[in-house]
Amino acid sequence: MGVAVVAGAMILCPFGTTPANLVVTSQSTLLAEGKPVATIADTSVANIPTCGMCSSLANPQVAAATAAALGVLTPQPCVPAIAGTWTAVQPKCIAGGKPCLTSEATAVCSYGGTLSIINAGQKTVLI
Repeated sequence: MGVAVVAGAMILCPFGTTPANLVVTSQSTLLAEGKPVATIADTSVANIPTCGMCSSLANPQVAAATAAALGVLTPQPCVPAIAGTWTAVQPKCIAGGKPCLTSEATAVCSYGGTLSIINAGQKTVLI
């Protein structure tokens, strides 16, 4: 059991410079504290906006900029590239035909970072 993740939850990538706010587009009928609950399907760029500047050398833009700077790490704008779906879902809580996210959810970025929920966006609804 965990806290339900809702629209506006804060996400952080270890290679990013700032947290991002989750945008829920997968469903709008199941609410917690008046906000849509996130599901496993909320993984696109529309759902996970930029985490500021990316410092992962697995990101081609960062690698190119770092090479151009003669090896000095040169962060570039973050564009999340989620590989797969969120983990740590609650399979017994379904919204829009998809399992809901809990506060323990993580998602892997193709550039090496693992995004985590640092604030679920609400505190009272457990799933």
